[in-house]
Amino acid sequence: MKALVQYAPYDNRYETVDIPEIGDEELLLKVKGCGICAGDIKAYHGGIRIWGTTEKDRYIEAPVIGGHEFYGEIVRIGKAAAGWNIGDIVCAEQIVPCGSCSFCREGKYWMCEESAVYGFKQHASGGFAEYMKLHKNSIIHKIPEGFSGEQSVLIEPIACGMHAVDIAEIRHEDVVVVAGLGAIGLAIVNMVKLRLPKLVIGLDVKSFRLEKGREFGADAVLNPVKEDAIEGILRLTGGKGCDVYIEASGSEASVKQGLGVLKNHGRYVQMGVFAQQVGADWNIIGDGKELSIRGSHLSAKTFQAVIGGIKAGLIKTEGLVSHQFALKDWRQAFEAAEMDEKALKVMLVP
Repeated sequence: MKALVQYAPYDNRYETVDIPEIGDEELLLKVKGCGICAGDIKAYHGGIRIWGTTEKDRYIEAPVIGGHEFYGEIVRIGKAAAGWNIGDIVCAEQIVPCGSCSFCREGKYWMCEESAVYGFKQHASGGFAEYMKLHKNSIIHKIPEGFSGEQSVLIEPIACGMHAVDIAEIRHEDVVVVAGLGAIGLAIVNMVKLRLPKLVIGLDVKSFRLEKGREFGADAVLNPVKEDAIEGILRLTGGKGCDVYIEASGSEASVKQGLGVLKNHGRYVQMGVFAQQVGADWNIIGDGKELSIRGSHLSAKTFQAVIGGIKAGLIKTEGLVSHQFALKDWRQAFEAAEMDEKALKVMLVP
């Protein structure tokens, strides 16, 4: 089969590899589509979160087939893998939990100590390929009939966004700022709006994304490049600032901006992934505003809710997949995801 294999930073290779062999409890998936995550772009550029500073703290096990935002058709079933049929259209959560660590035993599988995300570990090769193996520990979800390819690819990233919204514990009297209006950020705006807060403000540096932010439910949008976003938020809130700041851009400037504009006892949620380490004035957090800082990692039991929300029409997906490319055209796809002004979610099709 053909697959996109990552060997090192700036060294992805579209090449022929063996179709995976499956065990008795595993499934073979014919991949129908796989989204490019911001993490995939940062991995390609050698981001420290993925490649570490030495082999000791390196997360990725290269060479490995990337891609964790996948869906596909079951074409082979291990003899002990019950409950599935040839032809089922499915997706799987991005993490392959070990099932034995303390977090897995407590049901917090997304915090598994092994932290094996598809596309980064040798035993969990990803969806940038014609076929992939679904590990026996995979958390698999059947996709309803009638879902488009675009909707199916978006389940994983939207599920990550829903987890961030859950962590924010949004109340009706809250002013909520969502920083970064890519595909996940827009979905976050949509889901925040469903919780009926007082005001939703979207931030992004691209005009196209700001327009989409209004479409997905933002009451106001601001461009931090064209105006002082902190002053803009204070203006919109009568000088009070926001109650919740969800950081979905992975920008260091956004972190400082969020800490600066939150009210006393505000809630900061970090969802975006950074390419490098970032710094901030921690006195704002403690001795200043007594902020609550929460991290949002992966999707945490949200896949079924996202699937149901899309099916019911509550969670919007139209327009979030902005580009589709054949897997062989991965270079153009990565370039579009990183550089195209109107790129949201870019999808690779084997």
